[in-house]
Amino acid sequence: MKRFLMIAVAMMPLMLMAQARIGVVNSQQIFDLMPEKQAAEAQLKTMSDRYHAEYELLQAEFNKKYADYQTVATDASMPETIKERRVHELQESDKKMRDFERKAADDLAARRAALTKPITDKIQNAIRTAGEQGAFDLVLDTAVTPVAYTGPNTIDITPMVMTLLGLK
Repeated sequence: MKRFLMIAVAMMPLMLMAQARIGVVNSQQIFDLMPEKQAAEAQLKTMSDRYHAEYELLQAEFNKKYADYQTVATDASMPETIKERRVHELQESDKKMRDFERKAADDLAARRAALTKPITDKIQNAIRTAGEQGAFDLVLDTAVTPVAYTGPNTIDITPMVMTLLGLK
């Protein structure tokens, strides 16, 4: 009798797994269809274009200083103090460009995160709602976690989520 009871207890998780409802969703596919995504991309492009224009001004300033330095560097009658000052100006200009480039990349990344968070939150809420409505025990996001195989009992709830979001 004990042996039968131990086998039954050991088999219980397997029996429960057989009854589990598992769904998969592709949040990236849904994200790409969200109308808010295009508005976010437009804002990011405008911001990126402004940073690019400012960077070009810094680069033009650097190129002018470099041309001036080349003229001074080849003049044998030019005092070393002036040459050193021009080298220092070039180094400062280069540092200014690198700092600006780093800050611009950080700003763009922060803005991207701020613009996409409401969209991803909306998608996650729709996934949660679809999971609850469909009585799923587990929903895997194939955009986040690659799934090597899904069996015939796995249900793709991407269309359900798209319907909840008004994309279909």
